[in-house]
Amino acid sequence: MVKVAVQASRLNNLAEILSLLLILVFVLSLTYFVTRWVAVYQKGQVKGRNLQVVETLRITNNKFIQIVKAGDEYLVIAIGKDEVHLLTRLTKEQLEKLPASDTDRELSVGNFKDVLEKMKEHLPKK
Repeated sequence: MVKVAVQASRLNNLAEILSLLLILVFVLSLTYFVTRWVAVYQKGQVKGRNLQVVETLRITNNKFIQIVKAGDEYLVIAIGKDEVHLLTRLTKEQLEKLPASDTDRELSVGNFKDVLEKMKEHLPKK
């Protein structure tokens, strides 16, 4: 009688564990699909608007300078924690004449071999 009760208890424990695992898998998969759906929905909401962020430069943790395309005009704005200020307006021709920043040139390195060679140049010679 005791052996039957122990086996029934083990089966109940196993059934509870399996049901909890199934619930966990269901919740994780539901979270995944809802997140994907929300991302697609939000992407559709933003698409087709007249504003587009062209470039962002971080000044400090909560201060940025952005180039924003508004229609056919480009606006350079400063963004702080609680404020946004217009710095200047640019045309497409003015934007194309701006030189690329040094960080852009450094980030446009083609492959790991090139990066390694540049690093070797800066290391002390033995």
